[in-house]
Amino acid sequence: MQINEIMTRKVDVIDPNTTIRDAARTMRADNIGALPVGENDRLIGMVTDRDIAMRGVAEDKMAGNTTVRQVMSERIYYCFEDDEVDQAANAMAEHQVHRLPVLNRDKRLVGIVALADLARSGTDAVKRAVQGISEPTDQPRR
Repeated sequence: MQINEIMTRKVDVIDPNTTIRDAARTMRADNIGALPVGENDRLIGMVTDRDIAMRGVAEDKMAGNTTVRQVMSERIYYCFEDDEVDQAANAMAEHQVHRLPVLNRDKRLVGIVALADLARSGTDAVKRAVQGISEPTDQPRR
């Protein structure tokens, strides 16, 4: 089964100059914990609720003018729409993420695949992903 069969196609992409307060509001409205960050038609990062909470609060960046660019993760883990579901599960496990942007072969964002999507695939992929995500790590998640 390929990613394009299970991915979510409607994706909110947030501008890096958006305030973290507005990003958090978008996450709450969409009931999600991560948003792709795009600029000039390119995916440049991801911002998560954890980025906002840990980096925003811990680094005292909760002022109203703090932007997504200041707290986002610039390292982007992704998969391609024609990848197999197992490849996405392996990437989620390896990088300990719950959601991956899905790109076409021109590297344009076409969707998001989440653990819930893997669960609906009817494969064992979600079990492997959850096990990898749950592994303790000494590496900071960024």
